[in-house]
Amino acid sequence: MSEVTDKKETLKGGEYIIKDTVYQDVFTPEDRGEEENMIDQMCKDFLNAEVIPNLDRIDSMEEGLMPSLMTKAGELGLLGLTVPEDLGGMGMDFKFSLLATEALGAGHSFSVAYSAHTGIGTLPILYYGTEEQKQKYIPKLVSGEWKASYCLTEPSAGSDANSGKTTAKLSEDGNSWILNGQKMWITNAGFADVLTVFAKIGDDKNLTGFIVDAHTEGVTMNAEEKKMGIKGSSTRQVFFNDVKIPKDNQLGAREEGFKIALNILNIGRIKLGAGVLGGAKGAINESVKYANEREQFTRTISKYGAIRHKLAEQCIRTFATGAATYRAGQNIDDMIKSLEEGGLSKEAATLKGIEQYAIECAIIKVYGSEALDYVVDEGVQIHGGMGFSAETNIERGYRDSRINRIFEGTNEINRMLIVSMILRKAMKGEIDLMGPAMAVGKELMGIPDFGAPDDTLFAAEKGYIKNFKKAALMIAGSAAQKVGDKMAKEQEIVMNISDIMIWIYVAESTQLRVEKMVATKGVDACTEELDIMRVLIYDIADMINKAGKDCLNSFVEGDELRMMMMGLKRFTKHQPLNIKDARQRIALRLIDKGEYCY
Repeated sequence: MSEVTDKKETLKGGEYIIKDTVYQDVFTPEDRGEEENMIDQMCKDFLNAEVIPNLDRIDSMEEGLMPSLMTKAGELGLLGLTVPEDLGGMGMDFKFSLLATEALGAGHSFSVAYSAHTGIGTLPILYYGTEEQKQKYIPKLVSGEWKASYCLTEPSAGSDANSGKTTAKLSEDGNSWILNGQKMWITNAGFADVLTVFAKIGDDKNLTGFIVDAHTEGVTMNAEEKKMGIKGSSTRQVFFNDVKIPKDNQLGAREEGFKIALNILNIGRIKLGAGVLGGAKGAINESVKYANEREQFTRTISKYGAIRHKLAEQCIRTFATGAATYRAGQNIDDMIKSLEEGGLSKEAATLKGIEQYAIECAIIKVYGSEALDYVVDEGVQIHGGMGFSAETNIERGYRDSRINRIFEGTNEINRMLIVSMILRKAMKGEIDLMGPAMAVGKELMGIPDFGAPDDTLFAAEKGYIKNFKKAALMIAGSAAQKVGDKMAKEQEIVMNISDIMIWIYVAESTQLRVEKMVATKGVDACTEELDIMRVLIYDIADMINKAGKDCLNSFVEGDELRMMMMGLKRFTKHQPLNIKDARQRIALRLIDKGEYCY
Protein backbone atom coordinates (compact mmCIF):
# COMPACT_ATOMS: atom_id res chain seq x y z
CA MET A 1 0.00 0.00 0.00
CA SER A 2 1.19 3.54 -0.71
CA GLU A 3 2.85 5.55 2.02
CA VAL A 4 1.57 8.93 3.12
CA THR A 5 3.99 11.63 2.02
CA ASP A 6 3.96 15.39 1.79
CA LYS A 7 4.04 15.16 -2.01
CA LYS A 8 0.73 14.53 -3.70
CA GLU A 9 0.64 11.16 -5.45
CA THR A 10 -1.85 10.81 -8.28
CA LEU A 11 -2.69 7.16 -8.74
CA LYS A 12 -2.91 5.79 -12.25
CA GLY A 13 -6.28 4.64 -13.48
CA GLY A 14 -7.26 1.38 -11.80
CA GLU A 15 -4.52 1.60 -9.17
CA TYR A 16 -7.07 2.31 -6.45
CA ILE A 17 -7.52 -1.46 -6.19
CA ILE A 18 -3.93 -1.97 -4.99
CA LYS A 19 -2.96 1.35 -3.40
CA ASP A 20 -4.27 3.66 -0.73
CA THR A 21 -5.25 7.28 -1.24
CA VAL A 22 -5.00 9.96 1.43
CA TYR A 23 -7.87 12.40 1.83
CA GLN A 24 -5.61 15.39 1.17
CA ASP A 25 -5.26 14.20 -2.44
CA VAL A 26 -8.95 14.17 -3.34
CA PHE A 27 -11.31 16.93 -4.37
CA THR A 28 -14.73 16.85 -2.77
CA PRO A 29 -17.87 18.92 -3.41
CA GLU A 30 -17.14 20.70 -0.13
CA ASP A 31 -13.87 22.03 -1.61
CA ARG A 32 -15.64 24.35 -4.00
CA GLY A 33 -14.41 27.90 -3.93
CA GLU A 34 -16.01 31.20 -4.84
CA GLU A 35 -15.59 30.69 -8.59
CA GLU A 36 -17.09 27.20 -8.49
CA ASN A 37 -20.01 28.39 -6.40
CA MET A 38 -20.63 31.22 -8.84
CA ILE A 39 -20.85 28.78 -11.79
CA ASP A 40 -23.09 26.46 -9.75
CA GLN A 41 -25.47 29.27 -8.86
CA MET A 42 -25.54 30.63 -12.41
CA CYS A 43 -26.54 27.19 -13.72
CA LYS A 44 -29.24 26.76 -11.07
CA ASP A 45 -30.60 30.27 -11.74
CA PHE A 46 -30.75 29.45 -15.44
CA LEU A 47 -32.66 26.23 -14.75
CA ASN A 48 -35.11 27.92 -12.41
CA ALA A 49 -35.75 30.83 -14.76
CA GLU A 50 -35.69 29.21 -18.19
CA VAL A 51 -36.11 25.44 -17.92
CA ILE A 52 -38.16 24.29 -14.92
CA PRO A 53 -41.16 26.60 -15.64
CA ASN A 54 -41.21 25.32 -19.24
CA LEU A 55 -40.80 21.56 -18.77
CA ASP A 56 -44.19 20.74 -20.31
CA ARG A 57 -43.47 22.96 -23.32
CA ILE A 58 -40.07 21.33 -23.70
CA ASP A 59 -41.54 17.82 -23.51
CA SER A 60 -44.17 18.71 -26.12
CA MET A 61 -41.28 19.57 -28.48
CA GLU A 62 -42.47 23.14 -29.00
CA GLU A 63 -40.83 24.33 -32.20
CA GLY A 64 -37.68 26.37 -31.59
CA LEU A 65 -37.81 26.22 -27.78
CA MET A 66 -34.90 23.87 -27.07
CA PRO A 67 -32.48 25.55 -29.51
CA SER A 68 -33.43 28.94 -28.05
CA LEU A 69 -32.57 27.64 -24.56
CA MET A 70 -29.24 26.39 -25.88
CA THR A 71 -28.55 29.82 -27.36
CA LYS A 72 -29.29 31.46 -24.01
CA ALA A 73 -26.95 29.01 -22.28
CA GLY A 74 -24.29 29.99 -24.80
CA GLU A 75 -24.79 33.67 -24.06
CA LEU A 76 -24.06 32.93 -20.39
CA GLY A 77 -20.86 31.09 -21.31
CA LEU A 78 -22.18 27.70 -20.20
CA LEU A 79 -21.43 25.99 -23.52
CA GLY A 80 -17.69 26.58 -23.34
CA LEU A 81 -16.53 26.39 -19.73
CA THR A 82 -13.45 24.26 -20.48
CA VAL A 83 -12.89 25.48 -24.04
CA PRO A 84 -9.71 27.59 -24.37
CA GLU A 85 -10.24 31.33 -24.20
CA ASP A 86 -8.78 31.91 -27.67
CA LEU A 87 -11.65 29.83 -29.06
CA GLY A 88 -14.31 31.75 -27.15
CA GLY A 89 -14.47 29.63 -24.01
CA MET A 90 -13.59 30.22 -20.36
CA GLY A 91 -10.55 27.92 -20.24
CA MET A 92 -11.51 26.32 -16.92
CA ASP A 93 -10.37 22.99 -15.47
CA PHE A 94 -12.18 19.76 -16.23
CA LYS A 95 -13.89 19.78 -12.82
CA PHE A 96 -15.80 22.91 -13.84
CA SER A 97 -17.48 21.01 -16.65
CA LEU A 98 -18.55 18.38 -14.11
CA LEU A 99 -19.87 21.10 -11.83
CA ALA A 100 -22.01 22.69 -14.56
CA THR A 101 -23.23 19.31 -15.77
CA GLU A 102 -24.28 18.44 -12.22
CA ALA A 103 -26.05 21.74 -11.63
CA LEU A 104 -27.94 21.41 -14.92
CA GLY A 105 -28.59 17.70 -14.35
CA ALA A 106 -31.96 18.47 -12.78
CA GLY A 107 -33.10 19.95 -16.09
CA HIS A 108 -34.59 16.73 -17.49
CA SER A 109 -34.53 16.83 -21.32
CA PHE A 110 -32.60 20.09 -21.38
CA SER A 111 -29.72 18.48 -19.51
CA VAL A 112 -29.52 15.83 -22.25
CA ALA A 113 -29.37 18.44 -25.01
CA TYR A 114 -26.80 20.45 -23.07
CA SER A 115 -24.57 17.45 -22.33
CA ALA A 116 -24.73 16.20 -25.91
CA HIS A 117 -23.82 19.60 -27.33
CA THR A 118 -20.99 20.42 -24.93
CA GLY A 119 -19.65 16.85 -24.81
CA ILE A 120 -19.94 14.51 -27.77
CA GLY A 121 -21.03 17.37 -30.04
CA THR A 122 -18.20 19.83 -29.43
CA LEU A 123 -15.26 17.88 -28.03
CA PRO A 124 -14.39 15.70 -31.05
CA ILE A 125 -13.65 18.86 -33.02
CA LEU A 126 -11.90 20.57 -30.11
CA TYR A 127 -9.60 17.62 -29.39
CA TYR A 128 -9.08 16.11 -32.84
CA GLY A 129 -9.75 18.94 -35.28
CA THR A 130 -7.14 20.84 -37.24
CA GLU A 131 -6.46 24.41 -36.25
CA GLU A 132 -8.60 25.58 -39.17
CA GLN A 133 -11.48 23.30 -38.14
CA LYS A 134 -11.32 24.51 -34.55
CA GLN A 135 -11.28 28.16 -35.57
CA LYS A 136 -14.24 27.62 -37.90
CA TYR A 137 -16.52 25.61 -35.63
CA ILE A 138 -15.66 25.94 -31.94
CA PRO A 139 -16.38 29.67 -31.37
CA LYS A 140 -19.86 29.31 -32.89
CA LEU A 141 -20.55 26.13 -30.91
CA VAL A 142 -19.45 27.88 -27.72
CA SER A 143 -21.65 30.91 -28.38
CA GLY A 144 -24.63 28.71 -29.19
CA GLU A 145 -24.98 30.16 -32.69
CA TRP A 146 -24.43 26.62 -33.98
CA LYS A 147 -25.72 23.46 -32.28
CA ALA A 148 -23.89 20.14 -32.46
CA SER A 149 -24.76 16.49 -32.76
CA TYR A 150 -22.81 13.21 -32.80
CA CYS A 151 -23.66 10.48 -35.31
CA LEU A 152 -22.22 7.11 -34.31
CA THR A 153 -24.97 4.53 -33.64
CA GLU A 154 -26.56 2.64 -36.54
CA PRO A 155 -29.44 0.14 -36.71
CA SER A 156 -26.99 -2.78 -36.74
CA ALA A 157 -24.17 -1.10 -34.81
CA GLY A 158 -24.96 -0.18 -31.20
CA SER A 159 -22.55 -1.52 -28.58
CA ASP A 160 -20.38 -2.78 -31.46
CA ALA A 161 -20.04 0.71 -32.91
CA ASN A 162 -17.06 -0.12 -35.11
CA SER A 163 -19.24 -2.41 -37.24
CA GLY A 164 -21.08 0.56 -38.73
CA LYS A 165 -21.92 0.45 -42.44
CA THR A 166 -22.00 4.16 -43.27
CA THR A 167 -19.41 4.76 -46.00
CA ALA A 168 -17.22 7.59 -47.21
CA LYS A 169 -15.38 7.71 -50.53
CA LEU A 170 -13.47 10.40 -52.37
CA SER A 171 -15.14 12.07 -55.31
CA GLU A 172 -13.67 11.57 -58.76
CA ASP A 173 -11.86 14.91 -58.60
CA GLY A 174 -10.45 14.02 -55.16
CA ASN A 175 -11.70 17.23 -53.56
CA SER A 176 -14.70 15.93 -51.66
CA TRP A 177 -15.95 13.05 -49.53
CA ILE A 178 -19.21 11.39 -50.51
CA LEU A 179 -21.12 9.96 -47.51
CA ASN A 180 -23.83 7.31 -47.65
CA GLY A 181 -25.52 5.57 -44.76
CA GLN A 182 -27.91 5.78 -41.85
CA LYS A 183 -27.55 6.75 -38.19
CA MET A 184 -30.10 6.36 -35.42
CA TRP A 185 -30.83 7.59 -31.87
CA ILE A 186 -29.03 10.83 -32.70
CA THR A 187 -29.47 13.38 -29.91
CA ASN A 188 -30.00 17.03 -30.95
CA ALA A 189 -30.38 15.93 -34.59
CA GLY A 190 -33.58 17.93 -35.07
CA PHE A 191 -31.88 21.29 -34.61
CA ALA A 192 -28.18 20.58 -35.06
CA ASP A 193 -26.10 22.63 -37.48
CA VAL A 194 -22.91 20.57 -37.16
CA LEU A 195 -22.73 16.77 -37.23
CA THR A 196 -19.74 14.63 -36.27
CA VAL A 197 -20.25 11.55 -38.44
CA PHE A 198 -18.37 8.24 -38.32
CA ALA A 199 -18.00 6.19 -41.50
CA LYS A 200 -15.81 3.53 -43.12
CA ILE A 201 -13.53 4.36 -46.05
CA GLY A 202 -13.21 1.47 -48.50
CA ASP A 203 -12.21 -1.77 -46.80
CA ASP A 204 -10.88 -0.03 -43.67
CA LYS A 205 -11.23 -1.99 -40.45
CA ASN A 206 -11.89 1.10 -38.34
CA LEU A 207 -14.11 4.15 -38.63
CA THR A 208 -13.01 7.61 -39.69
CA GLY A 209 -14.55 10.83 -38.41
CA PHE A 210 -16.03 13.61 -40.55
CA ILE A 211 -17.51 17.05 -39.85
CA VAL A 212 -20.76 17.55 -41.76
CA ASP A 213 -22.89 20.64 -42.18
CA ALA A 214 -26.37 19.37 -41.25
CA HIS A 215 -27.92 21.55 -43.93
CA THR A 216 -25.95 19.95 -46.76
CA GLU A 217 -27.94 18.49 -49.64
CA GLY A 218 -28.55 14.79 -49.13
CA VAL A 219 -28.84 14.98 -45.32
CA THR A 220 -32.38 13.98 -44.37
CA MET A 221 -34.06 12.93 -41.15
CA ASN A 222 -36.98 10.90 -39.92
CA ALA A 223 -39.56 12.42 -37.63
CA GLU A 224 -38.76 12.77 -33.94
CA GLU A 225 -38.65 9.44 -32.08
CA LYS A 226 -41.41 8.84 -29.55
CA LYS A 227 -39.60 7.80 -26.37
CA MET A 228 -40.32 6.53 -22.87
CA GLY A 229 -38.58 9.52 -21.32
CA ILE A 230 -36.49 12.61 -22.13
CA LYS A 231 -39.36 13.47 -24.47
CA GLY A 232 -38.12 17.01 -25.00
CA SER A 233 -34.75 15.80 -26.27
CA SER A 234 -34.56 15.77 -30.06
CA THR A 235 -33.82 12.20 -31.20
CA ARG A 236 -33.94 11.33 -34.88
CA GLN A 237 -32.62 8.97 -37.50
CA VAL A 238 -30.26 10.71 -39.91
CA PHE A 239 -29.74 9.60 -43.50
CA PHE A 240 -26.82 10.44 -45.77
CA ASN A 241 -27.55 10.09 -49.48
CA ASP A 242 -24.51 11.04 -51.57
CA VAL A 243 -23.73 13.84 -49.14
CA LYS A 244 -20.82 15.83 -50.50
CA ILE A 245 -18.50 17.50 -47.99
CA PRO A 246 -15.08 19.16 -48.46
CA LYS A 247 -12.08 16.84 -48.27
CA ASP A 248 -10.71 18.99 -45.43
CA ASN A 249 -13.71 18.00 -43.28
CA GLN A 250 -12.12 14.69 -42.36
CA LEU A 251 -11.74 14.71 -38.56
CA GLY A 252 -8.46 13.29 -37.34
CA ALA A 253 -6.44 10.67 -39.15
CA ARG A 254 -7.91 7.95 -41.32
CA GLU A 255 -9.25 5.04 -39.22
CA GLU A 256 -8.86 7.15 -36.07
CA GLY A 257 -12.63 7.49 -35.76
CA PHE A 258 -13.11 4.50 -33.48
CA LYS A 259 -10.43 5.85 -31.14
CA ILE A 260 -12.11 9.27 -31.21
CA ALA A 261 -15.45 7.65 -30.38
CA LEU A 262 -14.02 5.69 -27.46
CA ASN A 263 -12.19 8.66 -25.95
CA ILE A 264 -15.21 10.92 -26.25
CA LEU A 265 -17.33 8.20 -24.62
CA ASN A 266 -14.94 8.18 -21.63
CA ILE A 267 -15.66 11.88 -21.17
CA GLY A 268 -19.36 11.26 -21.62
CA ARG A 269 -19.35 8.58 -18.92
CA ILE A 270 -17.96 10.70 -16.13
CA LYS A 271 -20.11 13.64 -17.23
CA LEU A 272 -23.14 11.39 -17.09
CA GLY A 273 -22.17 10.66 -13.49
CA ALA A 274 -22.23 14.39 -12.78
CA GLY A 275 -25.53 14.84 -14.60
CA VAL A 276 -27.34 12.05 -12.75
CA LEU A 277 -25.99 13.50 -9.51
CA GLY A 278 -27.88 16.72 -10.21
CA GLY A 279 -30.95 14.74 -11.23
CA ALA A 280 -30.83 12.70 -8.02
CA LYS A 281 -30.62 15.79 -5.84
CA GLY A 282 -33.63 17.27 -7.64
CA ALA A 283 -35.62 14.06 -7.15
CA ILE A 284 -34.72 13.94 -3.46
CA ASN A 285 -35.95 17.52 -3.08
CA GLU A 286 -39.27 16.47 -4.62
CA SER A 287 -39.44 13.43 -2.33
CA VAL A 288 -38.75 15.18 0.96
CA LYS A 289 -41.03 18.08 0.10
CA TYR A 290 -43.91 15.69 -0.55
CA ALA A 291 -43.12 13.58 2.53
CA ASN A 292 -43.21 16.70 4.69
CA GLU A 293 -46.57 17.79 3.26
CA ARG A 294 -48.51 14.55 2.82
CA GLU A 295 -50.48 13.41 5.87
CA GLN A 296 -51.74 9.90 6.56
CA PHE A 297 -53.24 8.66 9.82
CA THR A 298 -52.98 12.24 11.21
CA ARG A 299 -49.17 12.42 10.71
CA THR A 300 -46.98 13.59 7.86
CA ILE A 301 -45.51 10.56 6.15
CA SER A 302 -41.97 11.83 6.84
CA LYS A 303 -42.52 10.69 10.43
CA TYR A 304 -42.76 7.03 9.43
CA GLY A 305 -39.74 4.75 9.54
CA ALA A 306 -40.39 3.14 6.15
CA ILE A 307 -40.35 6.55 4.45
CA ARG A 308 -37.29 7.68 6.39
CA HIS A 309 -35.44 4.54 5.29
CA LYS A 310 -36.12 5.44 1.66
CA LEU A 311 -35.09 9.08 2.11
CA ALA A 312 -31.87 8.09 3.87
CA GLU A 313 -30.92 5.55 1.22
CA GLN A 314 -31.58 8.12 -1.49
CA CYS A 315 -29.11 10.43 0.25
CA ILE A 316 -26.49 7.70 0.80
CA ARG A 317 -26.32 6.70 -2.86
CA THR A 318 -26.35 10.30 -4.07
CA PHE A 319 -23.62 11.37 -1.63
CA ALA A 320 -21.48 8.40 -2.72
CA THR A 321 -21.97 9.26 -6.40
CA GLY A 322 -20.72 12.80 -5.75
CA ALA A 323 -17.71 11.54 -3.82
CA ALA A 324 -16.65 9.20 -6.64
CA THR A 325 -17.34 11.68 -9.45
CA TYR A 326 -15.29 14.56 -8.06
CA ARG A 327 -12.49 12.28 -6.86
CA ALA A 328 -12.03 11.06 -10.45
CA GLY A 329 -12.44 14.59 -11.79
CA GLN A 330 -9.53 15.75 -9.63
CA ASN A 331 -7.42 12.80 -10.78
CA ILE A 332 -8.09 13.77 -14.38
CA ASP A 333 -7.21 17.43 -13.77
CA ASP A 334 -3.98 16.43 -11.99
CA MET A 335 -3.00 14.10 -14.83
CA ILE A 336 -3.78 16.75 -17.47
CA LYS A 337 -1.58 19.25 -15.63
CA SER A 338 1.25 16.73 -15.33
CA LEU A 339 1.09 15.86 -19.03
CA GLU A 340 1.04 19.54 -20.01
CA GLU A 341 4.12 20.14 -17.89
CA GLY A 342 5.68 17.23 -19.77
CA GLY A 343 5.23 19.05 -23.07
CA LEU A 344 1.86 17.90 -24.41
CA SER A 345 -0.65 20.38 -25.77
CA LYS A 346 -3.76 21.11 -23.71
CA GLU A 347 -5.93 19.05 -26.06
CA ALA A 348 -3.58 16.06 -26.18
CA ALA A 349 -3.04 16.18 -22.41
CA THR A 350 -6.79 16.29 -21.79
CA LEU A 351 -7.46 13.29 -23.99
CA LYS A 352 -4.61 11.27 -22.50
CA GLY A 353 -5.55 12.32 -18.97
CA ILE A 354 -9.16 11.23 -19.35
CA GLU A 355 -8.13 8.02 -21.12
CA GLN A 356 -5.92 7.19 -18.13
CA TYR A 357 -9.05 7.10 -15.95
CA ALA A 358 -11.35 5.26 -18.35
CA ILE A 359 -11.90 2.62 -15.65
CA GLU A 360 -13.07 5.18 -13.11
CA CYS A 361 -15.25 6.90 -15.73
CA ALA A 362 -17.01 3.59 -16.41
CA ILE A 363 -17.43 2.95 -12.68
CA ILE A 364 -19.05 6.34 -12.15
CA LYS A 365 -21.35 5.88 -15.14
CA VAL A 366 -22.63 2.53 -13.85
CA TYR A 367 -22.96 3.43 -10.18
CA GLY A 368 -24.39 6.89 -10.80
CA SER A 369 -27.02 5.81 -13.33
CA GLU A 370 -28.20 3.01 -11.04
CA ALA A 371 -28.20 5.32 -8.03
CA LEU A 372 -30.47 7.76 -9.89
CA ASP A 373 -32.76 4.91 -10.90
CA TYR A 374 -33.08 3.95 -7.23
CA VAL A 375 -33.71 7.55 -6.17
CA VAL A 376 -36.48 8.23 -8.69
CA ASP A 377 -38.08 4.81 -8.19
CA GLU A 378 -38.33 5.35 -4.43
CA GLY A 379 -39.35 8.93 -5.11
CA VAL A 380 -42.40 7.65 -6.98
CA GLN A 381 -43.10 5.25 -4.11
CA ILE A 382 -42.91 8.04 -1.54
CA HIS A 383 -45.43 10.00 -3.63
CA GLY A 384 -47.75 6.97 -3.75
CA GLY A 385 -50.55 7.38 -6.27
CA MET A 386 -49.48 10.95 -7.02
CA GLY A 387 -46.11 9.61 -8.12
CA PHE A 388 -47.87 7.84 -10.98
CA SER A 389 -49.49 11.06 -12.12
CA ALA A 390 -48.00 13.16 -14.89
CA GLU A 391 -48.86 16.19 -12.75
CA THR A 392 -45.71 15.54 -10.67
CA ASN A 393 -42.10 16.06 -11.68
CA ILE A 394 -41.13 12.80 -10.00
CA GLU A 395 -43.07 10.92 -12.69
CA ARG A 396 -41.08 12.74 -15.35
CA GLY A 397 -37.86 12.04 -13.47
CA TYR A 398 -38.69 8.33 -13.27
CA ARG A 399 -39.13 8.08 -17.04
CA ASP A 400 -36.19 10.33 -17.87
CA SER A 401 -33.81 8.37 -15.66
CA ARG A 402 -34.09 5.05 -17.43
CA ILE A 403 -32.03 6.03 -20.49
CA ASN A 404 -28.90 6.63 -18.40
CA ARG A 405 -28.22 2.90 -18.02
CA ILE A 406 -28.13 2.71 -21.84
CA PHE A 407 -26.46 6.04 -22.75
CA GLU A 408 -22.66 6.13 -23.22
CA GLY A 409 -22.46 2.35 -23.51
CA THR A 410 -24.87 0.10 -21.64
CA ASN A 411 -24.07 -0.66 -18.03
CA GLU A 412 -23.41 -4.26 -19.02
CA ILE A 413 -20.79 -3.17 -21.58
CA ASN A 414 -19.24 -0.80 -19.04
CA ARG A 415 -19.07 -3.54 -16.40
CA MET A 416 -17.19 -5.78 -18.80
CA LEU A 417 -14.91 -2.91 -19.79
CA ILE A 418 -13.96 -2.21 -16.16
CA VAL A 419 -12.55 -5.71 -15.70
CA SER A 420 -10.99 -6.01 -19.16
CA MET A 421 -9.26 -2.61 -18.84
CA ILE A 422 -7.80 -3.46 -15.43
CA LEU A 423 -6.53 -6.84 -16.66
CA ARG A 424 -5.13 -5.25 -19.81
CA LYS A 425 -3.24 -2.68 -17.74
CA ALA A 426 -1.86 -5.48 -15.59
CA MET A 427 -0.71 -7.46 -18.64
CA LYS A 428 1.04 -4.37 -20.03
CA GLY A 429 2.79 -3.82 -16.71
CA GLU A 430 1.08 -0.46 -16.18
CA ILE A 431 -0.22 -1.56 -12.79
CA ASP A 432 1.03 -4.38 -10.59
CA LEU A 433 -1.85 -6.71 -9.81
CA MET A 434 0.23 -9.87 -9.57
CA GLY A 435 2.30 -8.84 -6.55
CA PRO A 436 -0.63 -7.81 -4.33
CA ALA A 437 -2.68 -10.82 -5.52
CA MET A 438 0.12 -13.21 -4.59
CA ALA A 439 0.44 -11.52 -1.19
CA VAL A 440 -3.26 -12.13 -0.58
CA GLY A 441 -2.78 -15.77 -1.57
CA LYS A 442 0.00 -16.17 1.00
CA GLU A 443 -2.17 -14.50 3.62
CA LEU A 444 -4.91 -17.05 3.00
CA MET A 445 -2.45 -19.87 3.71
CA GLY A 446 -1.16 -18.28 6.92
CA ILE A 447 -2.54 -17.48 10.35
CA PRO A 448 -4.54 -14.22 10.39
CA ASP A 449 -2.67 -11.32 11.97
CA PHE A 450 -5.30 -9.36 13.83
CA GLY A 451 -2.71 -6.92 15.22
CA ALA A 452 -3.34 -4.43 17.99
CA PRO A 453 -6.83 -2.90 18.00
CA ASP A 454 -7.02 0.58 16.50
CA ASP A 455 -9.94 2.64 17.75
CA THR A 456 -9.02 5.88 16.00
CA LEU A 457 -11.65 7.51 13.83
CA PHE A 458 -11.85 5.92 10.35
CA ALA A 459 -9.53 3.03 11.33
CA ALA A 460 -12.36 0.52 11.10
CA GLU A 461 -13.60 1.80 7.74
CA LYS A 462 -10.11 1.88 6.26
CA GLY A 463 -9.60 -1.66 7.49
CA TYR A 464 -12.84 -2.81 5.86
CA ILE A 465 -11.88 -1.21 2.54
CA LYS A 466 -8.40 -2.71 2.70
CA ASN A 467 -9.98 -6.13 3.14
CA PHE A 468 -12.47 -5.51 0.33
CA LYS A 469 -9.50 -4.92 -1.96
CA LYS A 470 -8.00 -8.22 -0.84
CA ALA A 471 -11.25 -9.97 -1.67
CA ALA A 472 -11.24 -8.41 -5.14
CA LEU A 473 -7.62 -9.41 -5.77
CA MET A 474 -8.26 -12.95 -4.54
CA ILE A 475 -11.30 -13.43 -6.76
CA ALA A 476 -10.02 -11.63 -9.85
CA GLY A 477 -6.60 -13.29 -9.59
CA SER A 478 -8.11 -16.74 -9.32
CA ALA A 479 -10.52 -16.06 -12.20
CA ALA A 480 -7.72 -14.80 -14.45
CA GLN A 481 -5.69 -17.92 -13.65
CA LYS A 482 -8.45 -20.50 -14.04
CA VAL A 483 -10.69 -18.97 -16.68
CA GLY A 484 -7.88 -17.33 -18.63
CA ASP A 485 -8.60 -16.40 -22.24
CA LYS A 486 -12.24 -17.44 -21.87
CA MET A 487 -12.89 -14.66 -19.34
CA ALA A 488 -14.61 -12.40 -21.88
CA LYS A 489 -17.16 -15.13 -22.60
CA GLU A 490 -17.84 -15.78 -18.91
CA GLN A 491 -19.89 -12.62 -18.54
CA GLU A 492 -21.56 -13.59 -15.25
CA ILE A 493 -18.14 -13.94 -13.62
CA VAL A 494 -16.97 -10.66 -15.12
CA MET A 495 -20.11 -8.88 -13.89
CA ASN A 496 -19.55 -10.09 -10.33
CA ILE A 497 -15.92 -9.00 -10.32
CA SER A 498 -16.85 -5.65 -11.85
CA ASP A 499 -19.52 -4.99 -9.21
CA ILE A 500 -16.98 -5.68 -6.47
CA MET A 501 -14.53 -3.22 -8.05
CA ILE A 502 -17.26 -0.60 -8.41
CA TRP A 503 -18.35 -0.92 -4.78
CA ILE A 504 -14.75 -0.67 -3.54
CA TYR A 505 -14.12 2.56 -5.48
CA VAL A 506 -17.39 4.09 -4.27
CA ALA A 507 -16.81 3.01 -0.65
CA GLU A 508 -13.27 4.40 -0.60
CA SER A 509 -14.32 7.64 -2.30
CA THR A 510 -17.05 8.14 0.29
CA GLN A 511 -14.70 7.40 3.18
CA LEU A 512 -12.14 9.88 1.83
CA ARG A 513 -14.78 12.56 1.36
CA VAL A 514 -16.06 12.20 4.92
CA GLU A 515 -12.55 12.07 6.37
CA LYS A 516 -11.73 15.32 4.61
CA MET A 517 -14.94 16.90 5.90
CA VAL A 518 -14.12 15.88 9.47
CA ALA A 519 -10.58 17.26 9.11
CA THR A 520 -12.07 20.58 7.99
CA LYS A 521 -15.21 20.92 10.11
CA GLY A 522 -14.69 18.60 13.06
CA VAL A 523 -16.49 15.43 14.09
CA ASP A 524 -19.52 17.10 15.66
CA ALA A 525 -20.40 18.89 12.41
CA CYS A 526 -20.29 15.67 10.38
CA THR A 527 -22.46 13.26 12.39
CA GLU A 528 -24.81 12.37 9.53
CA GLU A 529 -22.01 12.19 6.96
CA LEU A 530 -20.28 9.65 9.21
CA ASP A 531 -23.56 7.74 9.30
CA ILE A 532 -23.73 7.82 5.49
CA MET A 533 -20.21 6.40 5.21
CA ARG A 534 -20.79 3.70 7.82
CA VAL A 535 -24.11 2.48 6.42
CA LEU A 536 -22.72 2.42 2.88
CA ILE A 537 -19.68 0.35 3.88
CA TYR A 538 -21.79 -1.93 6.06
CA ASP A 539 -24.07 -2.71 3.13
CA ILE A 540 -21.21 -3.05 0.65
CA ALA A 541 -19.54 -5.67 2.86
CA ASP A 542 -22.54 -7.97 2.41
CA MET A 543 -22.85 -7.11 -1.28
CA ILE A 544 -19.21 -8.05 -1.91
CA ASN A 545 -19.67 -11.26 0.07
CA LYS A 546 -22.66 -12.29 -2.05
CA ALA A 547 -21.07 -11.37 -5.39
CA GLY A 548 -17.83 -13.05 -4.33
CA LYS A 549 -19.59 -16.29 -3.41
CA ASP A 550 -21.53 -16.34 -6.65
CA CYS A 551 -18.32 -15.79 -8.57
CA LEU A 552 -16.14 -18.36 -6.77
CA ASN A 553 -18.82 -21.03 -6.99
CA SER A 554 -18.68 -20.63 -10.76
CA PHE A 555 -15.09 -21.77 -11.27
CA VAL A 556 -13.53 -23.06 -8.03
CA GLU A 557 -14.29 -26.30 -6.20
CA GLY A 558 -13.16 -28.67 -3.46
CA ASP A 559 -10.65 -27.68 -0.77
CA GLU A 560 -9.56 -24.63 -2.72
CA LEU A 561 -13.14 -23.35 -2.78
CA ARG A 562 -13.52 -23.90 0.97
CA MET A 563 -10.28 -22.03 1.65
CA MET A 564 -11.27 -19.10 -0.58
CA MET A 565 -14.74 -18.94 0.94
CA MET A 566 -13.15 -18.66 4.37
CA GLY A 567 -10.94 -15.90 3.04
CA LEU A 568 -13.93 -14.11 1.54
CA LYS A 569 -15.78 -14.34 4.84
CA ARG A 570 -12.75 -12.87 6.63
CA PHE A 571 -12.34 -10.06 4.09
CA THR A 572 -16.00 -9.04 4.25
CA LYS A 573 -16.44 -9.30 8.01
CA HIS A 574 -18.06 -6.23 9.57
CA GLN A 575 -18.73 -5.29 13.16
CA PRO A 576 -22.37 -4.80 14.24
CA LEU A 577 -23.90 -1.44 13.32
CA ASN A 578 -27.32 -0.06 14.19
CA ILE A 579 -28.19 1.03 10.68
CA LYS A 580 -31.80 1.78 11.62
CA ASP A 581 -30.77 4.60 13.95
CA ALA A 582 -28.09 5.78 11.52
CA ARG A 583 -30.62 6.03 8.68
CA GLN A 584 -33.03 7.81 11.02
CA ARG A 585 -30.40 10.49 11.71
CA ILE A 586 -29.63 10.89 8.01
CA ALA A 587 -33.32 11.24 7.17
CA LEU A 588 -34.13 13.57 10.07
CA ARG A 589 -31.57 16.13 8.93
CA LEU A 590 -32.98 15.95 5.41
CA ILE A 591 -36.54 16.30 6.69
CA ASP A 592 -35.56 19.26 8.86
CA LYS A 593 -33.86 21.07 5.98
CA GLY A 594 -36.62 20.22 3.53
CA GLU A 595 -34.14 19.64 0.71
CA TYR A 596 -31.04 17.64 -0.13
CA CYS A 597 -28.42 18.92 2.30
CA TYR A 598 -25.44 16.61 1.88
